Amino acid sequence: MSRPSSIPHSRPSLGEAEAQAAADVIRAGWIAQGEKVAEFERALAKVAGQGEGVAVSSGTAALYLALAALGVGSGDEVIVPSYVCAALWHAVRQTGARPVLVDIDPATFNAAPPAVHRAVTARTKAIIVPHMFGLPADITALKVSGIPLIEDCAQTLGATVNGRPVGSLGDMTICSFYATKLLATGEGGMVLGRNESLLTRIRAARHYDESDDLAPAFNYKMTDIQAAVGLRQLHDLPAFIARRRAIADRYSAALRGLKAEPPGNRPDGGHVYYRYVIRVAEPVESAVQRFAEYGVMCRRPVFRPLHRYLGLIGFPETDRAWEQTLSVPLYPSLTDAEVERVIGAMKVVLA
Repeated sequence: MSRPSSIPHSRPSLGEAEAQAAADVIRAGWIAQGEKVAEFERALAKVAGQGEGVAVSSGTAALYLALAALGVGSGDEVIVPSYVCAALWHAVRQTGARPVLVDIDPATFNAAPPAVHRAVTARTKAIIVPHMFGLPADITALKVSGIPLIEDCAQTLGATVNGRPVGSLGDMTICSFYATKLLATGEGGMVLGRNESLLTRIRAARHYDESDDLAPAFNYKMTDIQAAVGLRQLHDLPAFIARRRAIADRYSAALRGLKAEPPGNRPDGGHVYYRYVIRVAEPVESAVQRFAEYGVMCRRPVFRPLHRYLGLIGFPETDRAWEQTLSVPLYPSLTDAEVERVIGAMKVVLA
């Protein structure tokens, strides 16, 4: 009997509907940025509870353009948590500003409000708050009067807290549609907001030609092919989230009595489980290898905290999270049989 194939850590949930949406655009003959992009912008703004959207080529581009529209530049500071992917660092540095790193709340893995408030200086021009792994951050506690706050919803699109969409409270909101995100178009991103002046600057900056001047701009555009796939994915997003939550419930039930701590949640709920992140008793790399022996590909949820790239100290909760947390496969295209295989591996590896 052949050995079952490995269960990947991530896998996009794509099907015939997405293939048909892309094919329809190709047959129509307009594949660059066009009406499908505009339709996608309107639809996503509604989901995020923001006024308008500007679709761009990636989530990193969205971060950079949002910062640039706010006038962030050389000599400025932007507060970001250390426990994130490197995209935030690169976006801030691209503006010429300095990223100021802060520690996280151990219960949520999101930026710790006291750390954010301590990091504010006269040079602070913006705060970027990623909602980590699908668990909404407490935006109200993280806001600082007079300083723009950018919500990074790359991992929480579609979540709601007390009836309000996550992404609706920030001065601006960004999304990513990378292949493994909650809503996938391969690549792509979007900036959302209500300030028409800021959004107009971003629209101008994503398009480099046929302008009245030579103000700095670049090609940051999304294609209609991507937008058509995104619209189809957006239609299925509630079902995707429901499936993620159902799998998370099964995992959490299986973890009872095992040597691992399941993900936390807010008192008002809202977790959409972009990642199912657990704290383990053994070293993370050892757990990754042992899960792999059972054909289950797990990973650290953050490759390396930003402060560790820089040789900095003073981030105890981030260090603890990096040393103890493991991301277990969870996505809508997991079959029930694959879920049972993951649970079976949990019961052996985490016993």
